[in-house]
Parts: sequence; structure tokens; C-alpha cells
Amino acid sequence: MKKILLIIFSLVFAASLYAGDVSRKGTTGAEELLIPVGARGIATGGAFLANITGLEALFYNPAGLDITPRTEAMFSYVNYLADINISYFAVGTSLGDFGSIAFDLKSFDFGDIPITTVEFPDGTGQTYSPTFLTIGFTYSKVLTDRISIGTNFKLISENIQNVSSTGFAVDAGVQYRFTESFMLAATVKNIGTNMQFSGQNLRTRTKIPGSTPNSEDGTYEIVAETFQIPSFFELALAYKFNFNEQNNLAIAGTFVANNALEDALNFGLEYGFMNTFYVRGGYNLKLENQSNNVYGFTAGAGIDYSVGGDFGIIFDYAFRDVKEFPSANHIFTVKLTFE
Repeated sequence: MKKILLIIFSLVFAASLYAGDVSRKGTTGAEELLIPVGARGIATGGAFLANITGLEALFYNPAGLDITPRTEAMFSYVNYLADINISYFAVGTSLGDFGSIAFDLKSFDFGDIPITTVEFPDGTGQTYSPTFLTIGFTYSKVLTDRISIGTNFKLISENIQNVSSTGFAVDAGVQYRFTESFMLAATVKNIGTNMQFSGQNLRTRTKIPGSTPNSEDGTYEIVAETFQIPSFFELALAYKFNFNEQNNLAIAGTFVANNALEDALNFGLEYGFMNTFYVRGGYNLKLENQSNNVYGFTAGAGIDYSVGGDFGIIFDYAFRDVKEFPSANHIFTVKLTFE
């Protein structure tokens, strides 16, 4: 077990060196990969990496998927910024000793954006709507009573009118339980290919320099610059206080080494009553330029209700304070569980 743990954390640390490349700060694209999903994870500030389980673990730490070996379906809706809405759907199941697998889809709704041109700066009367999709496949397995691992493979697709870009990325994570109450986790996120836009709308016809006035226009295509995706490394601790059979409190902290933004510390807590009612809170602290942090505190609540022992319904809500914007984020998540 010690050898397995040493190998896993060595691989995670080696990958974290790639994720922490300072020269790539401010140069990445596909920023939608950084937007969290799931009301429970958002309400706890993204700090629950060591104790996250089930389908919500797909975004935060895929190692947690196999901790609760059951079939689940999850839908989450985020009222984001500037009239942008995010929908997230995931489904997963346990395959016994083989582990657990899951599929997930995250899509963005930008609404209808007016098309403007040089001739019609106020709009042509037509609209367009970008399509941003992230499709994932996750595999997770509990190796021992202390160690679980997981990997998420993602296809990233961005389409703006007739211009598109596609990329691939991998998330990997590990959870280690010292005891039933004290847990450690590490993840690397968004290690993958570069992306580049291409398509019909980058082609244009114009008069070739030096040609005669009667010559036909030539066609050329603008070659867009390639860009990297925002990879990062996380290290987390979590502890759960079991006061009695009805009351418990989980607290967690996560360090984020981010190559696209400043490094950060995430803090979260969750109070549970009778394993049914939950109240949550969290905060994200940037280690540099905290005044530039767009987001403030997070809070939320949830209900986990079982029907007959084999079927359960979970409803979670999260609130995230947003600075410099007229409204905050409101996140709703519904999850169905089948034992």
C-alpha cells in the first residue's frame, strides 16, 4: 500500500510541475474549464476534494466517484454572469470490483447576440449564439480501504458561427484516508492538447496586392494563434467531526497552484443533521491581488431524502457572491441515486 501511495503521489507531483508553468499565466483559452459545477461543491468554495463523492466528484476530484458505488444521475443549472447560463448533466454507475464509470456534459447558453458589421454597426437584424461544450468520461476505483483514484477524459468544443476549435484534456486525482474522519487529496486538472480556431469565417476574399485592376479577387484564410488550456494542481485536506449520530461538521482547505490565475486557497465547511439536511459555506482567497478576485463568499443548503432505502433524491442550492456584476450566481442541482 505504501508503494502504491508513493507512486501515485509522485505522478501527481510530476504532473503538477507542468501545471505550474509560470510563463503560461494569462495566455490560456478555454476558460470554461475553470467554471465549477454542482451546488454542493460551489457552496463549499471548491475545497471539498478529499471528501467529495459521487457524481459531483467528476469536476472536483474524479477519485471520489467510486467511494459511493451506486447508480446516479445529476442535473445542475447555473445562472452565471452577463446573462450566460450553464447546464450540466452527468450519469454514472458502479461496475463492482472493476470500479465506477460516468459520463458528463457541460454546455453554455450565451443567448442570441446581434451580428454587427462595418456597414451596420447597430446590427444587421441577424443573431448568432456560440456553442461551448465539454464532454467527459470518468473512471474511478477504490484500490484499498484508504486509497481511491480517478481519471476524467474530456473533449472540449468551441464553435462561434462558422469558426470552431477542439481540444482534449485529462484530469487525474487521488484520495487518501488516514482515518474515517481525516482525508488527503491531490489532483491535476486540464492536462491536454493546444487548441486553435479555424473555419469558413476566417476565409475572406480581397484584391491581391500588386494585381491588375481587372484581376479577380483572391481568397486567403486567417491563421489563428494556438492557445493552451488552463491546467492547475490542487492539494487538499478535510476533517469530519462526528459529534453524535445526528450532528456532524466537515471542514476542508485546498491549495490551488494555477497557471492561468494567481495561486489560491479555498476553504469550505458543511454541517449535516441526521445525514439529511445540510448547511454549507465557503470562501476563495487569492494569494496575490485579492482585490482583483471577482468572487466573494459562497453559501448553500441541501436535502438528501431516501425513498424506501433503494432510491434517493438530493436537492442542493448554492449562492456565490460576485463583485462588479449586478447579480450573484445561483446554482441548483438535482441528483437521483439508485442503490
